[in-house]
Amino acid sequence: MEYANHLNEYVAAPSVEEVAREAAALREAAAENHNADVYRFCYSAIDLTTLSCNDSTASVSAFAERCMEFYTAYPHIPNVASICIYPSFVETVGLVVDGSPMRITAVAGGFPSSQTFLEVKMLEAAMAIENGADEIDIVLNAGKMLTGAYDEAANEIEVLRAESAGTVLKVILETGALKTPELIRKASLLSMFAGADFIKTSTGKIDVAATPEAAVVMCHAIRDYHERTGRRVGFKAAGGVRSAEDAALYYTIVERILGREWLTADLFRIGASSAANNLLSAIEGREVKFY
Repeated sequence: MEYANHLNEYVAAPSVEEVAREAAALREAAAENHNADVYRFCYSAIDLTTLSCNDSTASVSAFAERCMEFYTAYPHIPNVASICIYPSFVETVGLVVDGSPMRITAVAGGFPSSQTFLEVKMLEAAMAIENGADEIDIVLNAGKMLTGAYDEAANEIEVLRAESAGTVLKVILETGALKTPELIRKASLLSMFAGADFIKTSTGKIDVAATPEAAVVMCHAIRDYHERTGRRVGFKAAGGVRSAEDAALYYTIVERILGREWLTADLFRIGASSAANNLLSAIEGREVKFY
């Protein structure tokens, strides 16, 4: 399907200077959200992540078991939204979380570079879902975006959307590679045109991960898309979100640009590992090293 021509139906991206000014204002506004209630919600929006080259069945199983222990260790705090792992570990996590409300997120589609055959991406997503994944995180092909092959990039998402029917599909833009507000806005809109349920900042695997500036551009694109179509698409910040204050900043960006109706785990996520302990410490008012 042709998607690029629909970009002309939307206003152009803001300038770098406009984005910087808005991000600076939101950093100041975020101070209002440095409190336990916001931190508690942010914790419940985490996709708790292990995506290491030394992951193993034993280590991922232990990671999932620790996550399950949280339900009894901290019954007054809602648990994380999902456990995020490589697709080969979906069944491993499923055995641990079976019978709980915990969701399983699998990265797929040639994560983290998206540089493989489309057929391989399709099979990887399909196998992850067959093994029990509730949510699939794929990566938009940054190479195609950088060379102007917008329809090719969007059509890959369309195919993977069809392959992932019945699951939540998050599309990672890798905003640190796209760099400019113009390309980040185009990538956001194209992903939504092609059926993304969420758009996500980053893989966490390149030098520049999530930034408030990229989040501002993405959230404005989500708002504009919703105003035109009526469909709500979620936002996920991932890569470099480490402190409770980082989480509160992304919460504030979503709150101020998209509105409080986006502040649910169905529309807002944080991809994190180290942030979990830091949020718990901020909630409890003491150092916590649960993970």
